[in-house]
Amino acid sequence: MGSSNQCILGIAKMATRFIFAIFSLCLYCAISLTQSLNNGFSVELIHRDSLKSPFYNPSKTPFQRVASAVHRSINGANRFNKAYVGNVVPTDTTESTVVPDRGEYLMSYSVGTPPFKLYGIVDTGSDIVWLQCLPCETCYKQTTPIFDPSKSKTYRTIPCSSKCDSIRSASCSNGQTCQYIINYGDRSRSQGDLSVETLTLESTSGSPITFPKTVIGCGHSNTVSFQGRSSGIVGLGGGSISLITQIDSSIDGKFSYCLVPMFSASNSSSKLNFGDAAIVSGEGTVSTPIFQGVVDVFYYLTLEAISVGDKRIEFRSSESGQEGNIIIDSGTTLTLLPDDVYSNLESALVNAMKEERVDDPSQQLSLCYQISSKQLDIPTITAHFKDGDVTLTALNSFVQVADGVGCFAFVPSQSDAIFGNLAQQNLLVGYDLQNKVVSFKPTDCTKL
Repeated sequence: MGSSNQCILGIAKMATRFIFAIFSLCLYCAISLTQSLNNGFSVELIHRDSLKSPFYNPSKTPFQRVASAVHRSINGANRFNKAYVGNVVPTDTTESTVVPDRGEYLMSYSVGTPPFKLYGIVDTGSDIVWLQCLPCETCYKQTTPIFDPSKSKTYRTIPCSSKCDSIRSASCSNGQTCQYIINYGDRSRSQGDLSVETLTLESTSGSPITFPKTVIGCGHSNTVSFQGRSSGIVGLGGGSISLITQIDSSIDGKFSYCLVPMFSASNSSSKLNFGDAAIVSGEGTVSTPIFQGVVDVFYYLTLEAISVGDKRIEFRSSESGQEGNIIIDSGTTLTLLPDDVYSNLESALVNAMKEERVDDPSQQLSLCYQISSKQLDIPTITAHFKDGDVTLTALNSFVQVADGVGCFAFVPSQSDAIFGNLAQQNLLVGYDLQNKVVSFKPTDCTKL
C-alpha cells in the first residue's frame, strides 16, 4: 500500500512538472510573440514574374513578362471606372473598382489549425482576405490544394447575430451565417462565408507570427480571371476587415514595403514590414498626408505637380484638382494620370529628351526611346506631393520593353489616377495610419 502511494505521488509530481513545463513553454511562446510584435516583423513579397512565383512561366522571355505587366496595368486602367460602382451590385455587397488579376505581388501565409499554406495576391486596393474553400460550388482552376475548413480545429463561421450587417462587404441573406460578396471591376466576383480563423504569417526571421480569430472570406463561388497556385486575395487596404485593419493594434497602424527592381537580374526579394520594423525615418525621408476618398479602401495622396527639369506641370483637371487626387497602389505596374496632366507631362519630356524616339514593339506605350548605353539618360523627374517631393529615377519612370528600347511608364487614364509600383521601386514606402501619413525614403531595396 505504501509503495502504491509513493508511486501515485511520483506520478503526480511528474504530471505537475509536465504541466509546469507546458505552461512555461506557452508563456515563453506568448512572450516571444509579444517581443516579435513589439519589435516588428517582415514577410517576403514575391513578384509574380520572379523565379519564386507560382505564376512564373519559364517559357516567357523577360520582355514578354514586361509586356504582360504593362498589359495588366492598361487593362486595369480601362476597367477602373467610377461609373461602374453601384450600377450592377446589390446594396449589401462590396464593389471593388479594381481587377483581381492585376496584382503584381504575392505573399505566402497559412490559415487553420493545423496550418494550411497558401499564396495570396497582395492588394493595397482591397479590404478583405479571401481564399477558395471546399466545397467549391464554382471555383477557378487552382493548381494547389484548396483549403478545407472542416479539417481545421479553429475555423468558425460568423453567425448573423454577430453584427454582420455592420460589415460593409457582408450580409445575412440566408438568415444563418454571415455572407460576403466582392464584385470586381471586370464583373468577376468572390462569394462565400465570412468566418474567423487562425492566420499565420511567415516572418523573414524564421519565427511565424500567428493571429487568432482573424476575419477571412471563405469563398465557395469564385469566378475570377486568374488561375494557378494563387488561393485568392490578401487585402491590405483601409477597409474594416482588411488584414491591416484587423492587426492594427499589434502593429501600431504601421506597415511598409521596399520593392526591388522587378525586371532586374537580382535574386533579392521585396519585403513587407509591420510595426516597428515598418518605421521610415532618417536622411532623405519625406512624408505626405493620407486622405480618405469616396472609396475608403484606397490610400489617397495629394499630387500637386510633376516637374521635368525646371518645367512644372500642375496636377489640375476637372476631376482631380482637390486633395486626395491619386491612389498609391502596390498592385498596378504603371502610373496612371488624367489625360490633360499626362499630355502636358509627355510634351515636357519630349522637349527635354535627347535620345532618338522609337516605337514600342508591343504597341502599348506611346513614348519610347533608343537606349544607347546601359541606362537611359533622362532629365530629373520630380513628383511634388503635398509636403514632400519624391525624385523619380529612370528606374521609376521608364521600363525596358525590348533590346535597346525604353518606354515611359506613365499612361493617360480617364478614371482614377494611380501612383504605380514601378514608380515606387527602390523606395522604402511606409504607411503610418495612426498619424495618417505615407513616407518615402530612397533605398537600395536589394540590400534590406
